[in-house]
Amino acid sequence: MSLDDTLREAFRREAQHLEGIDLPTYREFGKDPFEPIIGLGPSDAPVGFLGRDPGKQEVKWGEPFIGSGGQKVRQGLHLAMHGEPLPDFEASREVGRRVFWANTVPYKPTGNKAWSMSVKKRFQPLMAELLITHWQGREVITLGREAFLWFGINQPREVRQALDAFWRREDCFEAIHTTTLVLEDGRDATFELAPLPHPSPLNQTWFKRFPELLESRLEQLGVAQRLI
Repeated sequence: MSLDDTLREAFRREAQHLEGIDLPTYREFGKDPFEPIIGLGPSDAPVGFLGRDPGKQEVKWGEPFIGSGGQKVRQGLHLAMHGEPLPDFEASREVGRRVFWANTVPYKPTGNKAWSMSVKKRFQPLMAELLITHWQGREVITLGREAFLWFGINQPREVRQALDAFWRREDCFEAIHTTTLVLEDGRDATFELAPLPHPSPLNQTWFKRFPELLESRLEQLGVAQRLI
């Protein structure tokens, strides 16, 4: 599946007014800083992953979740599907083509600092349209707090409160949260959210447990059987 021209141009127009894009990194790899980094996969991909924002390796390859944290996710996918660890980098790219990937903002920020809420609000309508109209799947594994709470941006207060309450649950990395995402024109879709902690080595609290948590999520959602 490819991003249609109308939505791509909408992302590009918004990005041209975005301060904080890591321009030196884009220049280093000869990449267009206004091109959104989104890994669409098949339109009927049974599961999607939503993270915070791209990093340096994502800019280099033009693919989301390809850096160190993303490799943790791709390793888990490959293990679930094939019963063995990733043999090499190309295999990680290949396994990623079967699922849907997105970030709250599809541009690398300077210093890898999280985009502000105002920036996430600006891009939320475009990302929400992408999720609702360009992908048929409705099960999303979110990575980290910001990705999970993104589903409350520009949504009714009760939606945000429900997300906040769920995130505080002790079993939030085991249970499923159902939420409805509504576009400005009234179109909507209901998603099943399966949150996980962010797989960054900086997240010492959960980093070592991430592989087992991901394995449980993939088994819970029956991802391996649906991707083979």
